[in-house]
Amino acid sequence: MTVQPIRLFGDPVLRTPAVEVVDFDKELRTLVSDLWDTMQSQGGAGLAAPQIGIGLRVFTYNCDGVAGHLVNPAWTAVGDDEQDGQEGCLSIPGLYWDCVRAKNVVARGWNMHGEPVEIQGSDLLARAIQHETDHLDGVLFLDRLDEDTRKRAMAEIRSASWFDGTVPTIKQSPHPLFGAR
Repeated sequence: MTVQPIRLFGDPVLRTPAVEVVDFDKELRTLVSDLWDTMQSQGGAGLAAPQIGIGLRVFTYNCDGVAGHLVNPAWTAVGDDEQDGQEGCLSIPGLYWDCVRAKNVVARGWNMHGEPVEIQGSDLLARAIQHETDHLDGVLFLDRLDEDTRKRAMAEIRSASWFDGTVPTIKQSPHPLFGAR
């Protein structure tokens, strides 16, 4: 379909919770295709609809040899294991910081045809599922960083060539934070 421009940190759409999809129609299939093409063109592990300016609960993913999309997703951690590792975001290009996430998750939602989907992910796939679902809730991974890392991250963002000077407030995630803010 079409590669879309990615919205960057500071754009209000990234801080606005997305609404549930109610129509599994041609427009949704076009959105999924656009998300896929845009994610692939940028080499991302995932991309959520708000990142291309669409406030719907849809994301695509392609990591650890598993690729697809989820509509109206919800995830739960499987066990108590955590992973702490580098995380980046296509809406915060070229910058990466360590972020704590659940190591194993199961996500449920629907595909673009309205059929139920369940995926189980560990490591990178689990990280991508959590990261993209956060986008659908208006949460950025910066919100999950410890205070010192978040301060360093904001300084790096402010000095990035793509940054336009708009600094949104850090938002509390509605999901468990595994001991982090």
